[in-house]
Amino acid sequence: MLSGVDHVAIVVRDTEEALRFWRDTLGLEVLFTTSGQGGTVALTNLALGNSHLQLVEPLAEDHPLLAWLGERESALHHLGIAVGDVSAYRARAVAEGLVDAEAPLIAATLGRRAIFLDPTRTGEVVIEIIDQMGERDRTG
Repeated sequence: MLSGVDHVAIVVRDTEEALRFWRDTLGLEVLFTTSGQGGTVALTNLALGNSHLQLVEPLAEDHPLLAWLGERESALHHLGIAVGDVSAYRARAVAEGLVDAEAPLIAATLGRRAIFLDPTRTGEVVIEIIDQMGERDRTG
Protein backbone atom coordinates (compact mmCIF):
# COMPACT_ATOMS: atom_id res chain seq x y z
CA MET A 1 0.00 0.00 0.00
CA LEU A 2 2.66 2.56 0.99
CA SER A 3 5.34 2.73 -1.69
CA GLY A 4 8.14 4.80 -0.16
CA VAL A 5 9.30 8.27 0.71
CA ASP A 6 7.87 10.84 -1.71
CA HIS A 7 9.44 13.93 -0.19
CA VAL A 8 10.90 15.50 2.92
CA ALA A 9 9.58 19.02 3.54
CA ILE A 10 11.63 21.75 5.18
CA VAL A 11 10.02 25.07 6.06
CA VAL A 12 12.35 27.94 5.18
CA ARG A 13 12.17 31.64 5.85
CA ASP A 14 13.92 32.47 2.54
CA THR A 15 14.05 30.03 -0.39
CA GLU A 16 16.97 31.75 -2.14
CA GLU A 17 19.05 31.62 1.02
CA ALA A 18 18.16 27.95 1.53
CA LEU A 19 19.08 27.18 -2.10
CA ARG A 20 22.58 28.51 -1.49
CA PHE A 21 23.06 25.49 0.75
CA TRP A 22 20.90 22.76 -0.83
CA ARG A 23 21.60 23.59 -4.49
CA ASP A 24 24.90 25.48 -4.52
CA THR A 25 26.77 23.69 -1.71
CA LEU A 26 25.28 20.17 -1.78
CA GLY A 27 24.59 20.16 -5.52
CA LEU A 28 20.91 19.14 -5.48
CA GLU A 29 19.12 19.95 -8.74
CA VAL A 30 16.03 22.18 -8.63
CA LEU A 31 13.23 20.33 -10.41
CA PHE A 32 10.41 22.85 -10.18
CA THR A 33 8.88 25.62 -8.10
CA THR A 34 5.15 26.04 -7.64
CA SER A 35 2.72 27.52 -5.14
CA GLY A 36 0.50 25.73 -2.67
CA GLN A 37 -2.18 26.34 -0.07
CA GLY A 38 -3.99 28.82 -2.28
CA GLY A 39 -0.81 30.70 -3.15
CA THR A 40 0.24 31.27 0.46
CA VAL A 41 3.40 29.13 0.20
CA ALA A 42 6.13 28.68 -2.41
CA LEU A 43 7.18 25.05 -2.91
CA THR A 44 10.60 24.38 -4.43
CA ASN A 45 11.34 20.73 -5.14
CA LEU A 46 14.89 19.44 -5.50
CA ALA A 47 15.97 16.00 -6.76
CA LEU A 48 16.95 13.65 -3.95
CA GLY A 49 17.37 10.19 -5.46
CA ASN A 50 13.90 8.76 -6.08
CA SER A 51 12.42 11.38 -3.75
CA HIS A 52 12.25 15.15 -3.50
CA LEU A 53 13.47 17.61 -0.95
CA GLN A 54 10.71 20.22 -0.74
CA LEU A 55 11.50 23.73 0.50
CA VAL A 56 8.31 25.36 1.80
CA GLU A 57 8.42 29.16 2.11
CA PRO A 58 5.40 30.83 3.73
CA LEU A 59 4.52 33.94 1.69
CA ALA A 60 1.93 35.55 3.96
CA GLU A 61 3.22 37.38 7.04
CA ASP A 62 0.52 35.75 9.19
CA HIS A 63 0.99 32.21 7.83
CA PRO A 64 0.85 29.62 10.66
CA LEU A 65 4.11 28.03 9.48
CA LEU A 66 5.99 31.23 10.38
CA ALA A 67 4.77 30.97 13.97
CA TRP A 68 5.74 27.30 13.93
CA LEU A 69 9.19 28.19 12.56
CA GLY A 70 9.75 30.69 15.37
CA GLU A 71 13.26 32.18 15.38
CA ARG A 72 14.74 29.44 13.19
CA GLU A 73 15.70 30.08 9.57
CA SER A 74 14.56 26.58 8.58
CA ALA A 75 13.30 23.37 10.15
CA LEU A 76 12.17 19.91 9.13
CA HIS A 77 8.37 19.96 8.89
CA HIS A 78 7.00 16.71 7.50
CA LEU A 79 7.63 13.42 5.79
CA GLY A 80 5.65 12.72 2.61
CA ILE A 81 4.92 9.04 2.01
CA ALA A 82 3.68 7.89 -1.39
CA VAL A 83 0.72 5.57 -1.82
CA GLY A 84 -0.83 4.08 -4.94
CA ASP A 85 -4.41 5.14 -4.10
CA VAL A 86 -4.72 7.95 -1.56
CA SER A 87 -8.55 7.66 -1.50
CA ALA A 88 -8.38 4.01 -0.47
CA TYR A 89 -5.68 4.77 2.08
CA ARG A 90 -7.79 7.62 3.49
CA ALA A 91 -10.69 5.20 4.15
CA ARG A 92 -8.32 2.87 6.01
CA ALA A 93 -6.77 5.77 7.96
CA VAL A 94 -10.23 7.04 8.99
CA ALA A 95 -11.17 3.53 10.19
CA GLU A 96 -7.96 3.39 12.25
CA GLY A 97 -8.50 6.88 13.72
CA LEU A 98 -5.46 8.37 11.97
CA VAL A 99 -7.53 10.92 10.02
CA ASP A 100 -10.71 12.77 11.01
CA ALA A 101 -13.66 11.45 8.99
CA GLU A 102 -14.49 15.03 7.92
CA ALA A 103 -10.98 15.80 6.66
CA PRO A 104 -11.02 16.08 2.86
CA LEU A 105 -8.27 15.12 0.47
CA ILE A 106 -6.21 18.22 -0.30
CA ALA A 107 -4.62 19.40 -3.54
CA ALA A 108 -0.90 18.65 -3.62
CA THR A 109 1.93 19.31 -6.08
CA LEU A 110 1.76 18.08 -9.67
CA GLY A 111 -2.03 17.67 -9.54
CA ARG A 112 -1.85 14.95 -6.91
CA ARG A 113 -4.01 14.53 -3.79
CA ALA A 114 -2.94 14.08 -0.20
CA ILE A 115 -3.99 13.81 3.44
CA PHE A 116 -2.13 14.60 6.64
CA LEU A 117 -2.31 12.07 9.45
CA ASP A 118 -3.23 13.28 12.94
CA PRO A 119 0.14 13.93 14.64
CA THR A 120 -1.31 13.03 18.04
CA ARG A 121 -1.58 9.48 16.64
CA THR A 122 1.88 9.38 14.98
CA GLY A 123 4.14 10.22 17.92
CA GLU A 124 3.97 13.94 17.00
CA VAL A 125 5.57 13.28 13.60
CA VAL A 126 3.82 15.20 10.80
CA ILE A 127 3.14 12.71 7.99
CA GLU A 128 1.58 13.48 4.62
CA ILE A 129 0.19 10.58 2.59
CA ILE A 130 0.29 11.54 -1.10
CA ASP A 131 -0.51 10.01 -4.48
CA GLN A 132 2.51 8.28 -5.97
CA MET A 133 4.43 10.22 -8.62
CA GLY A 134 4.86 9.03 -12.17
CA GLU A 135 8.41 8.79 -13.55
CA ARG A 136 7.99 12.10 -15.42
CA ASP A 137 6.98 13.84 -12.17
CA ARG A 138 10.12 12.53 -10.43
CA THR A 139 12.46 14.02 -12.97
CA GLY A 140 10.73 17.33 -13.61
